[in-house]
Amino acid sequence: MSRPRRFHVEILTAVGLIVAPFVLPYLGFSPTTINRILIWGLVGIGFDLLFGYTGLLSFGQSAFFGSGGMFAAYLLTQTSFTNTIVALILGTIVAGVIGYLVGLVALRRTGIYFAMITVAIAEVFFFVEFNPLSAYTGGENGLPGVPPPNLSLGFTSIEFTSNLSMYAFFAFWYFVGLVIALRIVRSPVGLMLRAIRDNPLRAQALGHNIHSYKLLVFVIASMYAGFGGGLLGLMQGFMPPDAFMFDTSGQIVIMTAIGGAGTLFGPLLGAAVWLYLSDFFQTILNLGATWKLILGIVFVLLVVFLRRGLAGAIVDLYDRARGGKKTVASPIAAAPAATTSARVTGGAMSVGYKATASKTGPILQASGLTKRYGGLVANSEIDFMVKHGEIRGIIGPNGAGKTTFFKMLTCEIVPTSGKIVFDGRDITDLGVADACQLGLTKSYQINQLFERLTVRQNLQIAALGETRGKFRPDLFKSLSKVSGLDAQVEGTAALVHLTERLDTPVSELAYGEKRRLEIGLALATSPSLLLLDEPLAGMSTQERVDTVALLKSIAQGRTMIVIDHDMDSLFELVEKVTVLQEGRILVEAATPDEIKTNAAVQEAYLGGVHEEVALV
Repeated sequence: MSRPRRFHVEILTAVGLIVAPFVLPYLGFSPTTINRILIWGLVGIGFDLLFGYTGLLSFGQSAFFGSGGMFAAYLLTQTSFTNTIVALILGTIVAGVIGYLVGLVALRRTGIYFAMITVAIAEVFFFVEFNPLSAYTGGENGLPGVPPPNLSLGFTSIEFTSNLSMYAFFAFWYFVGLVIALRIVRSPVGLMLRAIRDNPLRAQALGHNIHSYKLLVFVIASMYAGFGGGLLGLMQGFMPPDAFMFDTSGQIVIMTAIGGAGTLFGPLLGAAVWLYLSDFFQTILNLGATWKLILGIVFVLLVVFLRRGLAGAIVDLYDRARGGKKTVASPIAAAPAATTSARVTGGAMSVGYKATASKTGPILQASGLTKRYGGLVANSEIDFMVKHGEIRGIIGPNGAGKTTFFKMLTCEIVPTSGKIVFDGRDITDLGVADACQLGLTKSYQINQLFERLTVRQNLQIAALGETRGKFRPDLFKSLSKVSGLDAQVEGTAALVHLTERLDTPVSELAYGEKRRLEIGLALATSPSLLLLDEPLAGMSTQERVDTVALLKSIAQGRTMIVIDHDMDSLFELVEKVTVLQEGRILVEAATPDEIKTNAAVQEAYLGGVHEEVALV
């Protein structure tokens, strides 16, 4: 595996920024337009982290854009403050604080409800700017007299007043913003953001506090917007009131969509297209008010025919030029490949498990476990116990309540009544991430994978919960520097026989491989108790044989609870079996042979055929 070239994206960007002011004017870009492109591109980087990488669509960025810009402009126009760079930084901090407070409210909901909350918040800020705070913001007049950017060196001061010097100032900050974003997306945090975008519930089930990561990126996006708002004031010499308007948020979304979300460069490309066409339609073609209609049509066409945006189209063309090699992820977003220093020879113990307080006796106990959904009782008064090192099977007819029971054991849902004790600790009211951190992990009947990522990245997401805990804001730490991560990933891949597929996109895996990866995600968290929900579901005969052999190797030294409808395979694997019927325990902790001859089980499955049968 070839080592990725370090800093080549940053170097190419720096070269492009140096060349741009000498080339773009010949393409019809005015100096003011070029500077606006840089500002909107910088704001868009933060929005892309929020939307493109995390999947959070916010229409409230104008609130932070205007707040950061107005605060910096107020310092520079209404006080004796003269340091423009410090004013920018303070405005950015203010935007970040506001973003944190807004995020605490908005991130309580997801999807369209989150988007609508951000719309409402943007409108609130627009109202506040024009009315209660008009004495500070200038209301409909804005804040004129913002000085040009300057740099105080103590013995002298540099003012950026010419077109070229002004461009150099904005280009520098765009480059800094891009480098910071690149470090973030290459860090463990960046990988967690993509996990939340693709499958937030599974990311949470793997032991991650997804709310904290969402709040972190929301604050970061707010700070990018606030800094961009301050730059706008410095460029224009005036902080306009329309910075708070919904139109500002809409433009950020449009520019990112045109350029390509999840690329970091997309907003810059989108801003270039959007602003160039805006100027062209208004000043060159003199379309009057119809320019917005024409531009809207252009936007629709670009989004329809370039679904990955301009940046995605460029990547596709590059891949075709290289011979049609498929791209797993953009060079920016791709996680660094694991080093070869931590080779794992395989074997059941190559991936460990969390230590428990006791080594003998029960590791999990449930008493009086009940779950009601209105008048429907899914589980009723279940008493259940599993000992350390035991392999327990759970069977039951369809509708017996097995899945609900599993969800309660892993803290995905809270029982209506009853108590769950894991390793001597009451976990009844814990969340699923906390349960995973303690060592209680589940694989899913229907694959819950991160389809847009590689096998390696999937296993990294799972292993990061083990190596870093629920949440760690290590924004600038490389994935390759996370202690023990490579060994955990490669050990797990060897265990589930996916070593040769580590850098393959999950979407390209065969079904059986996806089932093994589903088990691998649970294993990568180093569980002391592993719950497997239908691990053989949908497999061919040979795949079932191979997976049973895999589970036997995994079972060595572990405690496992397995649900499956393939009785022959299950009985080959487990030591004791619990039978559920109509949400209750029918038979508890019987051997497979006892289950086969149990009249009550035969009645439940076959309607009273009282003879030894293979329950299938």
